[in-house]
Amino acid sequence: MELSYIHFLIVCPLVFIAGFVDAIAGGGGLISLPAYMFAGIPVHQAIGTNKLSSAMGTTVATVKYGLNGFINWKLAPFCALFALAGSSIGAQISLLISDFIFKILMLFILPFVAFYVLRGKGWITEKENFSFKKTLILSVLIAFFVGIYDGFYGPGTGTFLLLLLTTFAHMSLKDANGTTKVINLTTNVTSLVIFFINGTVIISLGLIAGAFGMAGNLLGARFFSKGGAKITKPIMITVILLFMIKIIVELIQNFN
Repeated sequence: MELSYIHFLIVCPLVFIAGFVDAIAGGGGLISLPAYMFAGIPVHQAIGTNKLSSAMGTTVATVKYGLNGFINWKLAPFCALFALAGSSIGAQISLLISDFIFKILMLFILPFVAFYVLRGKGWITEKENFSFKKTLILSVLIAFFVGIYDGFYGPGTGTFLLLLLTTFAHMSLKDANGTTKVINLTTNVTSLVIFFINGTVIISLGLIAGAFGMAGNLLGARFFSKGGAKITKPIMITVILLFMIKIIVELIQNFN
């Protein structure tokens, strides 16, 4: 599709805010994906382009975690392999669904994801470790099924992974955080490749928006505080509500 300066004026500031929110409290994907659709980008191109801008930020975060020794390299490669398989399936399913059906699904998925992102981290607790074999089996299954979700839609993936890896695979918080970054990077890149092959990635917009997202993330990291979530929750809820209203209006117009 042809882009105008309006697309950049709408998407880039919102993706900047998404990065800021993500650095403080997580859940930036709940803002970044709607940003593209607010600008009038069709659903599949919005998801594909969001994967590009998201992958940029996730790459930086994963490298940082790796250099700081926060990634368990005995577990992470296996999780990445299963995440690759899951996300490729999810992305292919996503491409089969029409814009209209996808918008209807969003009305149900978005509130559910938002609830878990806003509340999920309060449920994350460390538990007694399983054996390596049991942890490996459970973690690769989690990587596979969450990978399907991330390839299909995406927002909230990091929170879901952290919650599931600590609760069900009994990973330590350190290992869960590092493994989450590796899985999330894998699912972003894999689904990005599939969306790119199918011509649903707007490269120029994704790259520039990704740079804004990284800038927002850096600013958010500087302003991080224990009370940060109190600042970000109203922003996130406002964007989600406006986005849902927009979808409802568009669906009504389609029926008319």
